[in-house]
Amino acid sequence: MSNYDIMEVLEEKIGYSFKNRALLKQAVTHSSYTNEQKIRRTKNYERLEFLGDAVLELVASEFLFQEYDSMSEGELTKKRASMVCEPALAFCAGDLDLGRFILLGKGEEGTGGRRRDSIVSDVMEAVIGAIYLDGGMEPARAFINRYVLSDLEDKQLFYDSKSTLQELIQGRLKKDFHYDLLKESGPEHDKLFSVAVYMEDRLLGTGQGRTKKAAEQQAAYQALLLLRGRGCI
Repeated sequence: MSNYDIMEVLEEKIGYSFKNRALLKQAVTHSSYTNEQKIRRTKNYERLEFLGDAVLELVASEFLFQEYDSMSEGELTKKRASMVCEPALAFCAGDLDLGRFILLGKGEEGTGGRRRDSIVSDVMEAVIGAIYLDGGMEPARAFINRYVLSDLEDKQLFYDSKSTLQELIQGRLKKDFHYDLLKESGPEHDKLFSVAVYMEDRLLGTGQGRTKKAAEQQAAYQALLLLRGRGCI
């Protein structure tokens, strides 16, 4: 599939047609790709990421201000931070399968860059910046509402999964729980960790991630979904 076709598919997923599709291509272009192709560094996503970060923060701040009128400034700041942090944006980008559209150099591709939260979250912000430049605030806001500010109950459960699970099991259920490392695979520079979480001797969930912490977060989220389905939350 050509780059043109890839961008067309991504436009369909985003739900926005670019007047200047070069902006979308730039938003998904990593510096490793521009370096290998000997393209000017300004054609990678870094500047668009800077802009998208500011647009996202404004839209998220406005949303929280309107939705949570009894929250203090400190609480709003904490909630916004949890919604727009690196793991949260990478989680949101999963709805777009954004990782498969990123243009990477061979070296970065070989070390698992397509699955790295830091890169995927940066590209998510760059896409926001590209939409803003191409169409203004309203389509950027629509994208953020659809992919970042929707289904907040489930997303918040994911963002706070480890602390929420600990409070639920140790605080409300008065039981012990622990994480076990099931498997560690891949080369040193691109490890994949598989983790399980147990309540005493009962398996609640499993998760995978590029770090133990990320795998534990996934496992905790699966555990919370299980416990919620059984009326424990």
